Amino acid sequence: MSGPHRLRDGVRPCLLVFLAARIGLSLVSVIAVDLVEPLPPVDVPGRSAPVATSGWHNAIDATERQDAVWYLRLADDGWSGDDASAAFFPLYPLTVRAVAWILPDSWPGDELMAALLVSNVAFLGALLALFALTADAFGERVARRAIVVAALFPTAFFFLAPYTESLFLFLSILAFRAARWDRWGHVAVAGALAALTRSVGILLIPALLVEAFATKRGRSGSRRALAGRVAAAGAISLGQLSWLAWWGLAQGNWLAPFDAQRLWGRELQPPWVSLTHAVDLAWSFRSYWLLDLVLVSIAIAGLALAVPALRVSEITYGGLSLLLPLVDPFWDRPLLSAPRFAVVVFPALWGLSGVGLGRAIPRALVTAVLAGGWMLCAVLFVNWRHLF
Repeated sequence: MSGPHRLRDGVRPCLLVFLAARIGLSLVSVIAVDLVEPLPPVDVPGRSAPVATSGWHNAIDATERQDAVWYLRLADDGWSGDDASAAFFPLYPLTVRAVAWILPDSWPGDELMAALLVSNVAFLGALLALFALTADAFGERVARRAIVVAALFPTAFFFLAPYTESLFLFLSILAFRAARWDRWGHVAVAGALAALTRSVGILLIPALLVEAFATKRGRSGSRRALAGRVAAAGAISLGQLSWLAWWGLAQGNWLAPFDAQRLWGRELQPPWVSLTHAVDLAWSFRSYWLLDLVLVSIAIAGLALAVPALRVSEITYGGLSLLLPLVDPFWDRPLLSAPRFAVVVFPALWGLSGVGLGRAIPRALVTAVLAGGWMLCAVLFVNWRHLF
């Protein structure tokens, strides 16, 4: 087996895809605002949300919508025990705060500009990491397709918005890439940071434990080496444990992040019950319920297509990532946010890129379906429609 691809090996194709995505979203945002009637903005405690108005400013600020307003408020004012802010994990807002502090005081809207810088740079990093990991596993031809699919998935515009998706994708891929090449110290660091970015980062632990036991390379198959790999996978939990510890020490409630989830109306359900209910609502009401179901089905199909070519750890991670939203749904709209959660499940993106059985699906068909979905979802999002 040859050595790993370096991140810089994919600079040219990744930069081209990034620029196309960035310019495309800016142009669509300028055109799309007022293309359909915008809904009223939704304020969050401590920060007013912007009204959607037409104009060239939308090339920059049209993605300050929905949960983005929460992230900007957290970057500016921090967390409170009196609202639902504990549900938002800290790494992304704190990174935005640090970048905003560095920016010149003369920059208008420094939190928004800082958030866009963090998200966009992280997305470029995620593309580079995805290219390198995919090239290691399936070759550079598939890697070029994978970065295009990542940028075209119907909810991929969240990568360029003030959201955590790009940072989480970057860190989670780095963790898997490090595990592939038996660099378990890097696994622990990248994984813990991913778990400090989003609650679903905890799913990296079972997936990388599977990888730890599957890794056998020369002397690395010894018991001591296995113990080190298992410890590194377990160290990922330090990301979430540190967040719980902060709430325990600062607010006296160690479980505040989990309690906050209930304030958002989510409740535990068997996944088959959630899925059945989602199908029933999609059939009855169409609209957002049908859109959610179609987009999640695309992600599930992508993972299923890729399965024959995946490592067990990748199947584990992909399966758990797509299953979790079904276990903790918002009952009136069971797949709410699931299409956004799905965009970071890189094994599903691989199936849509031609990995495994996905090679039988015409590339032009995949591109057309994804691009059409991306256009529809972006138009809805910038007009404050209920896609978040």
